[in-house]
Amino acid sequence: MKEFQGFPARMEFTSIPNVFFSSLLPQITDMAELKTTLHVIAALYRKKGHPRYVSCGELLADTGLMDGLKAIGDSPEDVLRGALKMAAERGTLIRLALDKDGDSEDVYLLNTASDRQTVAKIESGELKLAGLKPSPQAYVAVEELPDIFTLYEQNIGMLTPMIADELRDAENQYPEGWIRDAVKEAVLHNKRSIKYIAKILENWSVEGRSDGTYQRDSKKTDPDKYVKGKYGHMVRR
Repeated sequence: MKEFQGFPARMEFTSIPNVFFSSLLPQITDMAELKTTLHVIAALYRKKGHPRYVSCGELLADTGLMDGLKAIGDSPEDVLRGALKMAAERGTLIRLALDKDGDSEDVYLLNTASDRQTVAKIESGELKLAGLKPSPQAYVAVEELPDIFTLYEQNIGMLTPMIADELRDAENQYPEGWIRDAVKEAVLHNKRSIKYIAKILENWSVEGRSDGTYQRDSKKTDPDKYVKGKYGHMVRR
């Protein structure tokens, strides 16, 4: 094994979502899938513009990735394609089969809400990628909503043991849909804290809800309404 010489004084960094470490990493047991997933995230992070996607051809040309896959199987290309298939089936990546000058070209996007919307626009023809067009029946997705713990970490912040306990308490007291909507409300008003979410839920339980919104006109809702009440001192701005 060649010894690593250490990190240089100046270097670039790649942003990796926290949820990768909390939800995905414990599930991934295949080394090829892990290496490929990390390379795809890095490649997407370096992309400019919108939408951000990486093609199978780009990954095949990534010498660092392909060298890393050589030790796993006799055919690095087959190992790569198998790893991409596992990542897509797991839901980490979205695979989109496109047509490029009569040939099939697979491209991959990160499975985020915005990228799912992007895929829908590409398939409907609303959004076009240069030199590429959707193949018939290119993509079939079954969207699985994240659990409330993942939803919190994706939208609010780090999930600590104390916050996890508060979410469990909320899960026992309120419908799951309420908790999801309360997280959305907190994000909408940029008041990202578990106390603010708890206050929203408490307010709904007292005032009631109608058709998934406040009884009052939600468009006129004061974002500070949850910090002005009896327990407002518990809610941090």
